[in-house]
Amino acid sequence: MVSDAVTAPVARARRPRTGTAYPRYVAGKAGGAAVSLLAVLVTGFFLFRLIPGDPVKTMTGGRPVSAAQLAEYRREFGLDLPMWEQFTDYCRKALTGDLGTSYQFRAPVIDKITEALPNTLLLTGTAFVLYTALGMFLGTRSAWRHGRLGDKLNTGLALTLYSVPSFWLGLLMIIVFAVGLGPIPGLFPTGGMESGGKEGFAYVLDVAHHLVLPVITLVAVEYGQTLLVTRSALLDEMGSDYLTTARAKGLRDDLVRRRHAVPNALLPTVTLVFVNLGRTVAGVILVETVFSWPGLGGLFYQALSVPDLPLVQGLFLFFASAVIVMNTLADLLYPLLDPRVGR
Repeated sequence: MVSDAVTAPVARARRPRTGTAYPRYVAGKAGGAAVSLLAVLVTGFFLFRLIPGDPVKTMTGGRPVSAAQLAEYRREFGLDLPMWEQFTDYCRKALTGDLGTSYQFRAPVIDKITEALPNTLLLTGTAFVLYTALGMFLGTRSAWRHGRLGDKLNTGLALTLYSVPSFWLGLLMIIVFAVGLGPIPGLFPTGGMESGGKEGFAYVLDVAHHLVLPVITLVAVEYGQTLLVTRSALLDEMGSDYLTTARAKGLRDDLVRRRHAVPNALLPTVTLVFVNLGRTVAGVILVETVFSWPGLGGLFYQALSVPDLPLVQGLFLFFASAVIVMNTLADLLYPLLDPRVGR
């Protein structure tokens, strides 16, 4: 039977905070998140106005347009107003949930985001589950067998793939597995989300077929970060006295790792998981663009090319908000995992 000294670290890590300390901690983190959102709101407005090009002229598609018509377009979209007035109007509407109207789609920005969000969640959500599980599993095994051949191969491959640009790997996937290269036939679609004309289970299989290459690209590029963080955190924990005591009590290495070492090495991994979860909501712009996936990332790239200022600003605010909210949730979870945090 394991002594209290062995199980104490895990028990302490799971004991919730009581009293007024935790509410004060929550209030502080919520205030910091609100300030960050305000900074994003201001930055998003001015940053994208530095993009070269006239959105009104771009919307005309190169057709000859009179100066009066251009002036009418600018008046319609509020581009004729002074900058400070555009900014105050933007902030007032954004704080009430109105992100404006897209120049190119002539539709509310929030509607375009709502329309593309499920596609992004399908792609990046599937990849998130796979690369998080793979990274944590391989990171745990690498740390427990650090210095051995398997550890060196795992960390070497993870570092290599993590340093590869996602768009380059995506293009390589298309060339090899979609177009076909030498004896390798083209097995998957080059892009898009569906072939069209299919319903029911055939439609599900068609979407899954289109999903394979972009998901593999995301998993290959992203799992290495989770592996390295998990490995590093677990290596720091492995020298602790309570693990030595657990081994001395005769517990198997696998049991010591799962019940004692891994739960107490979770904080850095929890941070990374929540950051990646925020990025999942935001989407991955380059991968969605390379594979012509109709999600938020592809929509953002399309809006930048105009530039469609309301759509770009709305997406930027949405992306940043997702990351800020997830980071805040991670901060709020820390004291529940380790009461020493926030003291």
